[in-house]
Order: sequence, then C-alpha cells, then structure tokens
Amino acid sequence: MSLISPLQLKMMLPWKQIVLLSITGCLAACTEDVIFQGPRWRTEPSDLILSINSPDHQATLTCEAEGSPQPQYRWSLNGTLIDPGHDYRRRVSGGSLIISNLDKDQDSGVYQCTAFNTRGSILSRRASLQFAYLDNFKTQMVRSAVNVREGQGVVLLCGPPPHSGELTFAWIFNQYPYFVQQDSRRFISQETGSLYIAKVEPSDVGNYTCVVNNTITREKALSSPTPLVLRNDGVMGEYEPKIEVHFPDPVPAAKESMVKLECFALGNPVPEISWRRTSGVPFPSKVKMKNSNAVLEIPNFQQDDSGTYECIAENRRGKNVARGRISFHAKPHWIQTMTDSALSIEENLFWECKASGKPKPSYSWLKNGEQVMAEGRVQIENGALSITALNLSDSGMYQCVAENKHGTIYYSAQLMVLASAPHFSKTPLKTVLKARLGSEVTLECKPEASPPAISLWKKGNEILQRSERLSLFSNGTLQIANVTKRDAAIYTCVAKNQFGSASTSGRLIITEPTRLTVRPTNMEIIVGESIVLPCQIASDPALDVTFSWAFNGQLIDFRRDGDHYERVGGSLSGDLMIRNIQLNHGGKYVCVIDTDVESLSTSAILVVKAPPGPPDKVTVEEITDSTAQLSWTPGRDNGSPITGYSVQARTPFTVGWQAMDTVPEAVTGNMLTATVVGLNAWVEYEFRVVARNAIGLGEPSPSSAKTRTEDTIPDTAPTDVGGGGGTKSELVITWEPVPEELQNGDGFGYIIAFRPAGVVTWTRAVISTPGVSRYVFRNDTIPPFSPFDIKVGAYNNRGEGPFSTITTVYSAEDVPSVPPKRVRARSLSATQIEVMWEAVSDMPERVLGYEVVYWEDDTKPDTIGKVRITGNYTLVNITGLKANTAFYLSVAAFNTAGPGPQSAPINCTTKKPPPDRAPLNIQWTMIGSTLTLHWDPVVATETESKVTGYSVVVKKHRYNEINTIFTNKTKAELTLSASDNYLIQIKALSEGGEGVGSEPIHIHKLSMGARGSGAGHLSRVSLSALLIRSLFCSLW
Repeated sequence: MSLISPLQLKMMLPWKQIVLLSITGCLAACTEDVIFQGPRWRTEPSDLILSINSPDHQATLTCEAEGSPQPQYRWSLNGTLIDPGHDYRRRVSGGSLIISNLDKDQDSGVYQCTAFNTRGSILSRRASLQFAYLDNFKTQMVRSAVNVREGQGVVLLCGPPPHSGELTFAWIFNQYPYFVQQDSRRFISQETGSLYIAKVEPSDVGNYTCVVNNTITREKALSSPTPLVLRNDGVMGEYEPKIEVHFPDPVPAAKESMVKLECFALGNPVPEISWRRTSGVPFPSKVKMKNSNAVLEIPNFQQDDSGTYECIAENRRGKNVARGRISFHAKPHWIQTMTDSALSIEENLFWECKASGKPKPSYSWLKNGEQVMAEGRVQIENGALSITALNLSDSGMYQCVAENKHGTIYYSAQLMVLASAPHFSKTPLKTVLKARLGSEVTLECKPEASPPAISLWKKGNEILQRSERLSLFSNGTLQIANVTKRDAAIYTCVAKNQFGSASTSGRLIITEPTRLTVRPTNMEIIVGESIVLPCQIASDPALDVTFSWAFNGQLIDFRRDGDHYERVGGSLSGDLMIRNIQLNHGGKYVCVIDTDVESLSTSAILVVKAPPGPPDKVTVEEITDSTAQLSWTPGRDNGSPITGYSVQARTPFTVGWQAMDTVPEAVTGNMLTATVVGLNAWVEYEFRVVARNAIGLGEPSPSSAKTRTEDTIPDTAPTDVGGGGGTKSELVITWEPVPEELQNGDGFGYIIAFRPAGVVTWTRAVISTPGVSRYVFRNDTIPPFSPFDIKVGAYNNRGEGPFSTITTVYSAEDVPSVPPKRVRARSLSATQIEVMWEAVSDMPERVLGYEVVYWEDDTKPDTIGKVRITGNYTLVNITGLKANTAFYLSVAAFNTAGPGPQSAPINCTTKKPPPDRAPLNIQWTMIGSTLTLHWDPVVATETESKVTGYSVVVKKHRYNEINTIFTNKTKAELTLSASDNYLIQIKALSEGGEGVGSEPIHIHKLSMGARGSGAGHLSRVSLSALLIRSLFCSLW
C-alpha cells in the first residue's frame, strides 16, 4: 500500500492530515487479512426465574461472543452499569455474570450484556432475573362456614397467599389424601383457585381445604378449612345457568403459546358447557376440551386462531352465554437484515432491516452500543439507516433494534471505512501474456484502492489512447482487437487515487494459431475390442498445450476409469486408447486441446456393436402333449440387426438348458413366435429364447412361467428286460424302469406278461409302482431252470402303452448238490496261500464257479473272508493275509441259486514275514559301462523268514523299463548304457516274500568313472560325480 506523498499532505487541511497520517496506513494494512472481526454473539443471556430458597444461592447469566481481538464484557442492571470490582457478590467469568448470595430486592430486574473490542461494541438481548416464592396462608384466619340449600350452586374462594411464579390449585375434602375430583358438577379454576359446585348434594357436606402449589419452588401452602353446611329450610328449586367462571375480554395471546379459556356455570339441573366461534369457523383438530368442557385449550396459537369465542351454559331451565375476544400478538422476528460492509471513504452506506410482529415493531439504531441520532449525514427512516460521505470515524459495530411491547430483538453488523492507496498484491498482471495472432486480447486492471483508483495504460513508455483497435473502458480494462505481431510488447497499468499510485506490468507475446493435424473419425467396433482415437496438433513452441477427452459431455477421469481409458502419444499428441470396449462406451468422444491462448476441439462418434440383448416376456400361448407355441418381445440389437432366434428348454429331469426343435426350423430375426416340438407329455417345462446377430449369440431371456404338457398314453416300453436267478420255484423278471419324464401322465405302472416256452397263453401281472424294476413269480410247479417267454409293458390313467420285445429267461435253478473234492492248500509267502481242488462233475445242477471261504479261528467261523472265481478254475491265490498265522479253508461250487455244500475244512499256516530292514552300506563303482554294487548282508530274526537272496531292481529312465536281477550274494555287477539315466534299488528275499527296499541309487549317464554309496554319501567321489548327484536329485 502506498503512503501519502509530502506534497499531498501540504495540500490537505490540517485536520485531514492528522486523521489520515494516524489511521490510513494502519487500516490499509489491517484490512487485507482481517476485515470483519468485531464482536459476534455466540450465546446471549436468557430469562431466569429462581426459587428464592435456591440451595446453591447463585445465579449465572450466560454471555459469550467471538471476535478479534477477543471481546471483553460489561453488564448492566435496569440500565445501570455493574462494577464487579466494587461488588463482592457479582463477578464476570468469560463473559457470563455470576451472582452469589442472591437477594430478591437487589438482584431482581433486567440485565443486559455488552461485548466490545477495538472494532466496536454490541448489546445482547435483555434478560430478566425473577425470584419465585410462596408464602403461607395466615394461620390465625378461621374461615366461616358456607350455608347452602341442597340443589343450590356454591363458590368456595381460595384466596392464595403472596407469591411469585406460576401456581396450581387443588382442594382437599375433609382430610388428606381425599381430593375433590372434577366433573360436570365440580370445577377448580386454575386462574383463581376457587372451587365451584354447580349443584350442591348432601354428599358435598364437609370441610374444604385449598392446596396451592408453586411450580418453580415446588412449595405447597394449605388454607384453613372452609365448612360447607346444608341449610334445613328446604331444597333449592330448578333455575337457569349462571356463569361464574368466564375468561376476560380481551385475552392477549402470544404466537405459538398455549391458550386456555375457562368457563363454568352454576345451575339446577347441572348445566352443560359448549364452545363456538362467533365467526362460525369450526375448531381445528388441535383444539381440545377438558374437564367436562369447562376448559378450552388452543395449543400453538396462531393469528388464524384469534377472534371472538363463546361459552354456552345450558340446562332445561334456559341458557347463558359468555363471550370474549382473543387478540393475537407476536414479538418481533427478523425478515430482512443487513450484512457486514467494507466501504471506501467518501462512499455512501445504506442498510435496511425489517421485522414482523404484532403490534408492528418500531426501529432504532445503535453504534457501538450507543443510540444513533438522525442528523446531517446520518438519516434514519423506519428500519433504514443511510450515511453519506463516509469518513473513518463512521467505522464500528452497528445494531438494528426492532421493538414492540412484547419483545426487543437486535441484529449486528460491522461497518469498516477503508482509506488506502492503490495496490495490485491480489490482482497483478501475469508476467507473460499470450495471444493468438488475429484474436482479441483483454487486459484487466483491477487494483485494490479506497476510494477507487483512476487507471491508465502504457505500451512500453508510450501512454495508450483509444483507437480503432484499442478500447479503454471505465473499469480500467484494455481491449486490443485483431492483434498482430507488432502488438507484442510490455504493457503497464498505472492506478492512482489521493493516497498514492501503483502499477503492474506484463509481457504480451503473439503466437501462431494451433492446427489439428490428425482427427478422430467415426468408427464401428465390436464389444471387447480395443482402439485408439487419434488427436494430434501442430502448435507454436511458446504455447503450453494440454489435452483432455470428454465422453457424451462428461470429462473422462483417467484415474477412475483407467481400466478402459488411457492417454497415449507425445506432447503434441492426445491420442485416446480405449481397451476392452463395452456397450456403454458407445457415443460421442470429444478431444479438447487447451493452450494459453485458445481452445480447440474435434469429435467422433463411436458405435459399439455386440451380440443382441436378451429377449423378454417369453410366454407359452398354447401347449399340447408334445408341442408348445411361444411368443416373446425382442431385446436390443446392440448395433447389429437380429438375424434369428433359438429356443431352449429345461425340465426337472434335464441338466441345464437344452436346445429345442422348432417349427419353422429356422426362426428369423423378424419373427417373434415359434412352435416347440418333440416335447414329452406330462412334463413341466420352462422356456427361454436366445437372439443372434452378425456378432454372435446374445444373453438368454428370462425364463417363461413353468408350464406342464398335456398327458397321453405311454409311448415308451421298458428296456433291458431280462431276469433269471432267484430261489427254487421262482421266475424272476427284471427291467429298466421308465424315466418319470417318459411316463406321459399320472397313474403310471407296469404290465408283466410271461408264459412257458412253446405255450400260447400269457399270464399277466400289474405293478402300480413306477420305480419298481423287478417282479418275482412263485409257483411250486415251476421246474428249475426252465425257459419262459417274457415281455413288459407300461400304462397310465390314459391307457396302456407298448410292450417290450419278447425275451427268454430261465426260472430259478437249484444250488449245486456236491462239494468239490481233494481240496489242498500251501503257503506261498507271509501274506499268500494257494488253494487247489478237483472240479465237480456228475450232478444235474449247473456250476458257474467256485467260492473259497477262509477264517482264522475254527471256533469262530463268523470271522470269515471269501474269494469267488467264475469259470471252470480249480486254483486260486488268497492274498493280504497275516503272516505266520493258521487259516482254515473250505471250497463250494455256486450258480445263480447260490453256493452249494462246502468241502471239509483244511488248514494252512502263512510263512514268517520277511526282514523289515533294507540292505545297508551300499557301495557302488562305475567303470565305463559296468556298475559294481556291494552291500552288507541282511540277517533275519527268529520271528522273520530266513534270507534266501537279494533282488536288484534296475529302472531305465528313458523307456521307463524295469529289470530285476536275482543273486544269493551281497554284490552284483551290471552293464548299463551310457546314453540313459538309471535308478537302482536292492531288496532282501525270503520265503516270506520281499523285504524293505534300500534308498534309491541314481546313476547319471555322465557319471562313468564315478563312485558312491546308496545312502547318498560320497566316498572319494570326484567333483563331477557330486554335480551328477545333484542333477539327478532334481530329475528324479
């Protein structure tokens, strides 16, 4: 900010010099960072009503404001400033006023808080502090008896004692806790506390005590009893209602308050109370009537509720009416306020505030808590404040005050009057300005100054004047039309006011126009493919260029949508790559090129083609036992016309969806109906339709509703019809059950027909269970193993279907009657026994094979094993047995009827097990193609079979060949091919079988001339052998 020059100071009046030198510099510097920092209310004090016997004997009136510097506070009581320094009972803490040792006479009144700092002062709303109390009734006052006739009305006065705060009333009848219950005959006014009895009855005689409650102090006071006595001079006759309780006229009612009107009448008979508005407008639903209509409640009172109300008391002797007007009033409420303002010196201020309220509010204005008077430059009219020719002393905090008899409201705003020399700290010209050749250039000059500055422009040192191409505007803007290379120069804006001057400069560079060299073109593409849309330019080297792309009017976010979009190319290329294109990528793409001086764009339409969308609304229009007529609506063609449709179906019996035959066989793209053929009867079907176009098959439609085909007689005969076997005198017939989807209707079953071979007449049997696949006919006259012709058919509720072809089966045969002879056995190893016998001959029954049964303990024949062989074999090996164990064995012949009698048991003991240790300390040497092996002998224990020799297993890697060499020595010599790899293992042999194999020995084709051990540890092995071993570990 520029200060005032000495020459300017000399030209000013003395008082202006003093004010400006002391204030303008500070204001100009301060207002740049903090302008509106006068006090602002956070919390204002609220009305308090405290019990005079408050246990903490302390009251707190809250007051808190914000501002910079932090505001300070002062308080007033009834307009008199409170001095906490000389008042030990009152202190200010953080803005709040805390009053200790409360005193009703000294502390009651209206309080107001003032917050102030160096910017100004503001007043809070006014808050009252009141004390609630309830004195006792005068104890010496004895109440006189009230004498009434039966049927007469009576009023018992309460006369509450001195008090402050809201009261409620009740009456005790005779003694506590018997309270008078209000009804249509008895009423307690909450306005006066009096008890009203419309018609006295004998049961009313007694003593009545008024109970007064203070709702704030919760204190209670009881009056002396009032006796109610019946006179003995007769009963009061009937008389018309006399209204004793009625509301005043008018009743003032505040906006949104709860209004209660009381109305009660004495009379005989007891009067009935009703209410109405004289305007005839019915009561809204919010209005409630209580205590037998003696109380009318109007919650949330609004202006529409105001008017004249009538209370009507009526009995058969007549009626009486009380009426009164409810007047609406509302405290002021802001509907228009002012805002903080920062204006230059000598400018004019106009602020206006408006408030609603009833009666209409009056307005006043405060400056820093003091009344603003209308005089000279300051004018006040209604709620408007105007100050002309502002000077620095006008700065401060202003408050508009709206007031009526129901309340006062304040609204605050700060006025800051500014006086500063021009400066460009926030709005300097750019150091370098660029413009396209032939374009229009606008240079803005926006200094901050109070009052506003006068500006001029320079090109170099030349002051610019308006011309055909140059325009100078009143707001300081310079505009150059149709710029040329000669317009390139340094331009300076100079701003001045009475407090100083400032300037800002920038260099204008004229650039060549940017040209698009490669543009994107409209394209058609198939979903899932990828493309590049080119966008390349030629531009002036002095320009900074940025590329962006928009899709259907929305800027592409390359971070968010990086899965599909990527910018590719160099600094002069903004090519757009779109990967894995989806249908939603079809639309208009716009390449936008932004430079320092211009913006260009070019666009292309991308049409994405894909297989069709799913058809919809597949409906079964008509269905028979084998066909269904379908209709559907087409889906989207996705850029390629639909060429055809195919129909699929599924049932509870199919796995997934199946393609169906249709009529017509080829359903073209312009057809939306087809007939599905080849359906099974009485099956529940779902259908769906798939569309296709030149791109491919689309997604299937939603499935149709489940629909069942009509039923019909079975058209499929049972298959795989056969039988045979069973027990004596049985004919067993079997078949493959017809699947449920081929049963064609309910009530499905089978018809079995059979006859002895050569007989004409068929015997029939019916089975009504669809899942049965076997029928047994028993008859003692059936000869064993006799041929029968059989066939099986199907039926359902619609009738019989076809039979299967005739098949011959044989009746059950007898079991073999003779056991095998000359049964013998020998142990082959620790786990194998060989059993031999002599084939059975010379008996009428068939023999299909033999069954060998064996067990360990002859006393427990149920612990049994069984081996069965089919055919005319007389030898079998039983394996998997326990070593060194005695087994019992028996052999029987069998056929379809079962096994015949067993041979006499024989026993045989398996051999001891082979040693469970592998040969150890295996050493090997490879010389040329000869491999020599040595190992330690394996010695059997007493429980193991004696070692009889060793087997050397050689596995050739290339051909996966295995050769075994046997030897009774602890060494072996092998000849190996140098062109292959080998794996070698050694096992001990015994009568009990082979023992445990040694660790495998790996021999590589490059290891000729090496030595080693079978355990994997090298003994004097060359480095090459070590390498060979490691290679083999990875290969094997």
